[in-house]
Amino acid sequence: MYAKILSALFFILTITPPLLAQKTLTGLVTDLENRPIEGANILLSIPGENKTAVSDKDGYFEIRNLTQSSYTLLVSIIGFETRRQLVEIDGSMVRQIIQLAPSETTLQQVEIIGRANRAYTSEYSFSATKIAIKNKDLPQGISTVTKELIADRQAFHLADAVKIASGVIPSSFYNQYAIRGISQNEEGQIINGMRTRQYYFLQPLTTNIERVEVLKGPASVSFSSVDPGGSINMVTKKPLSEKHREVSLSAGSFSTMRATLDFTGPLNESKTLLYRLNGAYQEARSFRDLVSNKSVLVSPSISYIPNDKTAINTELIFSNLQGNLDRGQPIFGAIAGQTDLNSTPISLNLGAANDFFKSKELILMANLSHKFTQNFSFIASYMKQTWTEDLQEHRTTNAFAVDITGVPVTSLVGMQMVQRRQFWNTDNLNAYFTLNFGTGKISHKLVAGYDLQSWHKLKGGGQNAARGFLLSDGSATNTFNVANAANYQTIRIGDRSLPRPNANYFDLNNPTYTIRNVSDYVLNSRVAVPSALTTTHAVYVQQQMSIGKLALLLSLRQEWFEDITNYNAPSETAFTNSALLPRIGLTYTLNAKINVYGTYLEGYQPQSNTVTLMPSTGNFFWATQSAAQFLPLESDLKELGIKAEFFDNRLTWNAAVYEINQKNILMNANDPANPDLLVQRGADRSRGFETDLAGYIFPNWQINASYSYIDAKIIQDATESLIDQRKENVPKHSGNVWTRYNFATGSAVEDLGIGAGIHAQGSRIPWFTRAFEVPGFATIDAAIYYNPTKSKVQVALNMNNILNSTYWVGAQNYTRLFPGTPRNFMLTVTYKF
Repeated sequence: MYAKILSALFFILTITPPLLAQKTLTGLVTDLENRPIEGANILLSIPGENKTAVSDKDGYFEIRNLTQSSYTLLVSIIGFETRRQLVEIDGSMVRQIIQLAPSETTLQQVEIIGRANRAYTSEYSFSATKIAIKNKDLPQGISTVTKELIADRQAFHLADAVKIASGVIPSSFYNQYAIRGISQNEEGQIINGMRTRQYYFLQPLTTNIERVEVLKGPASVSFSSVDPGGSINMVTKKPLSEKHREVSLSAGSFSTMRATLDFTGPLNESKTLLYRLNGAYQEARSFRDLVSNKSVLVSPSISYIPNDKTAINTELIFSNLQGNLDRGQPIFGAIAGQTDLNSTPISLNLGAANDFFKSKELILMANLSHKFTQNFSFIASYMKQTWTEDLQEHRTTNAFAVDITGVPVTSLVGMQMVQRRQFWNTDNLNAYFTLNFGTGKISHKLVAGYDLQSWHKLKGGGQNAARGFLLSDGSATNTFNVANAANYQTIRIGDRSLPRPNANYFDLNNPTYTIRNVSDYVLNSRVAVPSALTTTHAVYVQQQMSIGKLALLLSLRQEWFEDITNYNAPSETAFTNSALLPRIGLTYTLNAKINVYGTYLEGYQPQSNTVTLMPSTGNFFWATQSAAQFLPLESDLKELGIKAEFFDNRLTWNAAVYEINQKNILMNANDPANPDLLVQRGADRSRGFETDLAGYIFPNWQINASYSYIDAKIIQDATESLIDQRKENVPKHSGNVWTRYNFATGSAVEDLGIGAGIHAQGSRIPWFTRAFEVPGFATIDAAIYYNPTKSKVQVALNMNNILNSTYWVGAQNYTRLFPGTPRNFMLTVTYKF
């Protein structure tokens, strides 16, 4: 026994001197304004020995087990100059503070590699001009919502993110917005500058989103067929060169449970092959009756950077969303000017328990960037998307039931059942060259390229409906004729006889939500979705010239549009359009911190049978002809603005005044003999002011704030009394504030952070009626964050609408109001490793 003890003591004494000789280097990586930089790569080396580390969210790093020597310290991260210095390791603990300066030379031609920025601000945009440009130098309004702000707000769906941006107003429960007073005409979203196709009923997830950019005004010079008010571009997360893993679990109100992951890093030692994997799963119910959703998102991406000339990124997005098509809260027995919007509960839903809406999409994207020389490059991007919709819903006919004598029964609402399936393919190709050169004192950035966008609505889609009333012979008809009442089947409700409906009435006095047996219905409306192919070809040239404090942005785009209805069918019909679209923008640098700008550009959006969002063109979605027979929607933007940076570039501030005009708006002809007849004689004008503020007030205090004033009017309309009236679905005033404060290190509550915000909007007119106003509202949100020092865990509790205000985010008419979510909370635990 004593021998074993002596042996152990000898072993301890033998290894103690080397252990005592081991030393540690700690450090802090910041920018020039002392803001911590997360994700910086640290390499400490001497001949024959390399030690590595990565800075954490506080900019801190630590390298242990060092010997006394002179080491070379190399600190690098994309977007900053690489820092190299000698470090003498001569004590048991050595500390370094490394400040990195921003680097202009590390900008990518196209986003292939991700960025480790941890702020509410984003300095650059690639989508607005096809090349990397500082937002400050862009002569056009742009609002950005970063992944950090999305995470702090727990904005899991797109609408929760974009409502933060100035002038962006969600219109309903759907994926549907008005920007600068102009409602969307086009469907789908723009992802990495490429257009997608998807129906607008379910909201996209934000788990794989690096930032959301809202490019204000017509953007047809940059994209194909986009809305006059503005475009929403979702930029996806790209691989990082250092390992980072993050898993989050959330639970909250309305039976919400959610899990997300974000893994990234190198796949080889040389770090030429990088990967990123984003995923999300959610199951949730709602404050709305019968409404639930189940969402799955998986998005892997790989970047290959073999050298400093070539970079390739491939990315896959699989999204499977299942839920309900929620048509909103109905108000019955409405009288203009008298009806109380609280007369029915905000939870009221007229659907059935077995209704569903399924949206499945698969997107493949590939990007290539190659530098032939330092100043001459080629960039190409391709996107392929497949999308499928599967729908079954029960919805109101917007009419009360009538008894056999034709007298309304105001306690019963007429119903219908609808089934629909659609299949779509979308292709995008964007290829262009960039050339940087100088002529005397003028520097030039020239871009010239080609765009292809193709939407293909495939054969095999269709819509079935059961509506109206059952006849004595077992067939169904859409209308009830009192004079032929004997030909209808009848039912007895109370003391009254009613024609038997094809789909059962909804009893307002006694709502029931049974599982409906759809095989009991008579499908008296069967419509095939006509196949269609919509294609846009475009060539463009853009020139950015700078001389001294003045920068001029000029671009010209020629588009050729073709819309083919009944594609590859006997009754195929084609319509074509073309347009030449100019843009001119001027930026003047007042000083190193402030730029002023002015811009004029034009927009172009062909009418098409691929459009179903607006009521005017929706009828053509099912027709064998196309809305492309009408003149395209044309628009223009005039804008003046200022962009500035304050407090050592910690805060960015933008403000703009603008006017947007659009014409050739399709409208209903108000012809009783032909209720679907359209005429083209409408015009709108939107004028306004908006401002955005984002960044750090202090290193531990961030803010994002916006305000928008919109004066949107109808300039021309078939109904003369509407001229000079305010546009539908547009509040004149709207604003948002969100701020997060982390308590200082060394204080008693140094591990805590708090967040608070206000979201407010003025009143608005519903989409389809002017009989009432949707009242204005303001909601207050808050959050508490717990992140122990040097811990890999953060716990966040988000509380939304903490005053439990009743409000509506929009309305279409009295039967379709969209109430806002009452008080709710979400608890999220995030582990980073």
